Amino acid sequence: MIIIEDVNEILRPRLVADSLAEHLEVMPAVVVTGSRQTGKSTLVRELTPGDRRYVSLDDLDAADLARRDPDALVAGRHPVILDEVQREPQLLAAVKRAIDRRRIPGQFLLTGSANLLLMRQVSESLAGRAGYLTLWPMTRRELLGRGCCGEWDMLLGASDDMWLDALAAAPAVPEDWRRLAQVGGMPTPALHLDDASHRAIWFDGYVRTYLERDLLSLSSVASLPDFRRLMRAACLRLGQIVNQAALGRDIGLPQPTVNRHLNLLETSHLLVRVPAFSPNRTKRLIKSPKLYWSDVGVAFHLSGQDEPSGAHLENIVLTDLLAWRDARSAPAEILHWRTTSGEEVDFVIESGDRLLPVEVKPTMRPRLRDTAHLRAFRTEYGARALPGLLLHGGDTIEWLAPDVLAAPWWRVL
Repeated sequence: MIIIEDVNEILRPRLVADSLAEHLEVMPAVVVTGSRQTGKSTLVRELTPGDRRYVSLDDLDAADLARRDPDALVAGRHPVILDEVQREPQLLAAVKRAIDRRRIPGQFLLTGSANLLLMRQVSESLAGRAGYLTLWPMTRRELLGRGCCGEWDMLLGASDDMWLDALAAAPAVPEDWRRLAQVGGMPTPALHLDDASHRAIWFDGYVRTYLERDLLSLSSVASLPDFRRLMRAACLRLGQIVNQAALGRDIGLPQPTVNRHLNLLETSHLLVRVPAFSPNRTKRLIKSPKLYWSDVGVAFHLSGQDEPSGAHLENIVLTDLLAWRDARSAPAEILHWRTTSGEEVDFVIESGDRLLPVEVKPTMRPRLRDTAHLRAFRTEYGARALPGLLLHGGDTIEWLAPDVLAAPWWRVL
């Protein structure tokens, strides 16, 4: 199955492909959302060849027909792909009517560069008629052609005394995380553009397209320069607790405007807010979300920084976790943990009754002191908490403490 093909004709299968195929066997409609240029159109067209009709709402004639006669656009016996459906949200009502007349699994495959469930213009959620999937930027293993994500299922499913041997035995390719932070996971800059100046041109065009086209189709924005300044300020706060008032003061915008703009970025699948882990036993927790971006390459470009920071490595890990979470059938949550006394863990994976705390450090040589917050989390949550995982930038895998395994990030991702 060809999902992404680079200039050297190396096949790049996508992690979510199996889940998408399974959804199409069950639900009358499947909606694939994600930011622009993650490969949604390529995914749905290559996964479902044959007699499936393809309609893109980027096409002006198709968009005009969707406004004038949406029922005619979705009519017919052949299954149909509706690409970029967020451009004409009222088309979903016609999809609902077509499904109610003739309920067939896989009848409609819809894509959108915005989260339809968060859009105010969308009054029809296709509840009970559609399954929803998110296509995130490519994981590191997808970029390597392996079509998968990190070792999260193994870590959650295997006994912890098997972790070190399992990670050491798995095939792994060492890599400098700084380069991955600069190229990101969008197929074009990550696979096709080796020159930094060429990637900068691509990222500039990507942001301009979003500001001048996609954003205005979602909502009216009074000042695009103000919005771009907020995007840059958000990119300079990767991994930090969201403080909308402070963010607004830094760029001269009122808090309600900051809130609205952040919501638009989240609706567009560009910004990601990681919620706080909430089951509180004895400590006061800070329950505000942390801020990240869906694609670390876009975030690094917008920030204007000369070199990636440890927050960019955190963002790389998060994107892999999100792709893993949204491609699996069993529910899981990706959270963070922070107390008012300053203890914090970058990510907490909650799957069933198990909690896997993950700390990310760019250091080449982690020390025992780096395990303190992971061990504090385990003390707080007892039997529910698995041993802590400390991902670092070096090449040594070892138990730094009896309950904390330190592993190179590239052995897990």
